[in-house]
Amino acid sequence: MFKKGQRVQQEFGNQVMEVIGFEPELIENVITQWEDEEGTIVTGKFMESQLSLAE
Repeated sequence: MFKKGQRVQQEFGNQVMEVIGFEPELIENVITQWEDEEGTIVTGKFMESQLSLAE
């Protein structure tokens, strides 16, 4: 289980994201946030099994 503030990334991706929350009714949905190339803040939801801790 991830915690808020941890940095994660998808198994086959290089985008590093920060965990900002969890879907209240479905705990396996991890809400993440990152900044894209243009400086836009992007929010996304992923299944916990799709993510791993970023190094």
